[in-house]
Amino acid sequence: MSVYSRTRPAGVERAGALPLDSEMGQTNAVRIWLLCVAALVFAMIVVGGATRLTDSGLSITEWQPIIGAIPPLNEAHWLEAFEKYKLIPEYEQVNKGMSLEAFKAIYWWEWSHRFLGRFIGIAFALPLLAFWLLRKIPQGMGGKLVGVLALGGLQGVIGWYMVKSGLADRVDVSHYRLALHLGTAFVILGALIWLAGETRRPAHAIRLETVGGRHVRLAAILVLTLFVQVLLGALVAGLKAGLTYNTWPLMDGHMIPGGLLSMSPWYLNVFENVTTVQFDHRMMAYLVAIIAVWQLITLRGVDDGALQLSASAVVVAIAAQIGLGIATLLLAQGQIPIGLGLAHQGGAAIVFAAAVWHLHRVVRSPARH
Repeated sequence: MSVYSRTRPAGVERAGALPLDSEMGQTNAVRIWLLCVAALVFAMIVVGGATRLTDSGLSITEWQPIIGAIPPLNEAHWLEAFEKYKLIPEYEQVNKGMSLEAFKAIYWWEWSHRFLGRFIGIAFALPLLAFWLLRKIPQGMGGKLVGVLALGGLQGVIGWYMVKSGLADRVDVSHYRLALHLGTAFVILGALIWLAGETRRPAHAIRLETVGGRHVRLAAILVLTLFVQVLLGALVAGLKAGLTYNTWPLMDGHMIPGGLLSMSPWYLNVFENVTTVQFDHRMMAYLVAIIAVWQLITLRGVDDGALQLSASAVVVAIAAQIGLGIATLLLAQGQIPIGLGLAHQGGAAIVFAAAVWHLHRVVRSPARH
């Protein structure tokens, strides 16, 4: 349930509660804070994409949560960091002979990614503590906010777990761990959007019979399907599957290409077969679009214009994201265009956030019975 009762008459306050204006002022502050942190997480997702596209993720070979926030300050420090990088397979097999200046370029991307993660932790933890001490946390939300904080800390561990996979015996990170890392970032983003929605004061009831369980299920299925699509996108990125089959709508001249089940056992194809991974990502995009359009159709006639607006926004965002994906694929000739790649990853975050926001509006709709 929301922090506010959907049936509370205007001007009537809960027993023992703060005056409504004071209560709304507090929840508005919490909502702005949560949305600001969500914006930082969005930036983190984009910077993470830049780190991957520039092959910068393995440039820092140690995990030092505190002192790692300080970058190399002089030439000796830079040379020390460079020597550590020279010990891993990526340098030996991919970047052997690179200059110190080239190393600095990739180092700064990875450092920025880690620094932003630390900054997000502070931007979440300190205001949370302040709101808690001032007793401005909305009722029932304290434990959930602490859970998000804990998940953010875990995300830092997952990030190092991912990087560690590329420091020995391979020249890149595990695509499984990449999917875990990106998926966790999207869970955090979704949680922040949902909790921000919980601080909104719902509108007065309209017709309680117009929004039912089927609308909630469709909206929830859309969010779940989008999350699966994000994980598939991480597999595409990790396996560099986007550098193959750079045509659309056909793959190798076929709608259904050959070789989809060439690996044994068969289930490995879903996770490790470049052809299958790209095919699944394409098909899931079509499914996502169908679900979004169908959901918009089912909301016709519902007495909640905000729901129709949010559903329409999701459809438009998905259409734009599919367009970005197609453009990125067609223009990837040996390398993903960084601008399009970042737009596509950022677009995924926008679509997912919009879908979560829409789901929240469906669940909390005053027109729901």
